[in-house]
Amino acid sequence: MQLLESATLPIDQRTRAELFYFYTMYTNPVLDTTALIQLLKDRGLFIDDENEAHRFLENVGYFRFKAYLHPLEKGDELQQFKDGSTFQMAVNLYEFDFNLRKLLFSAVHQIEVSLRAKMIHQFSLSYGAFWFINPELANDQHKYIENLGLLEHEVSRSKDDFIIEHHNKYGKLDFPPSWKTIELTTFGCLTKLYFNFTDCRIKKSIARSYGVPQHEILESWMKAINAVRNCCAHHGRVWNRVMPVMPQMPKRMKSAWIVDRPQTSNKFYSVFCCMVYWLNSIDPNNTLIEDFKVLITKYPNIDTASMGFPSTWENECLFCK
Repeated sequence: MQLLESATLPIDQRTRAELFYFYTMYTNPVLDTTALIQLLKDRGLFIDDENEAHRFLENVGYFRFKAYLHPLEKGDELQQFKDGSTFQMAVNLYEFDFNLRKLLFSAVHQIEVSLRAKMIHQFSLSYGAFWFINPELANDQHKYIENLGLLEHEVSRSKDDFIIEHHNKYGKLDFPPSWKTIELTTFGCLTKLYFNFTDCRIKKSIARSYGVPQHEILESWMKAINAVRNCCAHHGRVWNRVMPVMPQMPKRMKSAWIVDRPQTSNKFYSVFCCMVYWLNSIDPNNTLIEDFKVLITKYPNIDTASMGFPSTWENECLFCK
């Protein structure tokens, strides 16, 4: 028990004996790429071009690729592959997920830029250029301190011309105004600032500018979309992931929405619905739906149900562009 507890300590606080104990407990051998390919073949995976498979694994990594092999496995203890499973099937799944992340990242960028602009404009008009510094405008003082620390970090490390010019003119002791400081924030910090802001009237106004009836709904969307954004930014799997944040899925919305709401909103489909709706309110001529349908057509063997999509999803008004 003491050994287990010591695993949470920094390395310099553990003894060499304890470290050696933990390292020796892990017995999986390190295999080179050739051996990994042979392992896959021994488990029943058909590999048409071993040279190409070698090149692919050398550049992607076996551990990352394993997630795309799982759907081809029988599910037994021996991790045998289903009859007819091929290396290329898993590669196709990997490529689909890769292209999906690129598509989503572009959409999230538009949403993030719009939200930032609206927050800076409306919060500043009501409470001045330095609203984010005012502790009276924060619901939670601990989160206020945390957010201010994040902002300070971003400002201190920024090399942007507008920050350098501000420091040269006004000094480095104080924050630049919100239209400069908030421009540096991540989507995650932006979400936290919105969530912790006391004036629900302004937050509701921003939400309704996107056709979302309540700011609480928009807050849940922001958190869910930010989780997807982080996944895309760090090259994580999106395709069949169980989403860490579930967005609220209202029955009715001001604009085109879905009728058949999912029973659980922890799959990609729910977040995608929110993303499409939000982006439509920003840019009605966006091509997110069209681009997604092209991607699905390019990879017809992708199981959309694993992403939470119902069989009739394309009949929903939200997706009939």
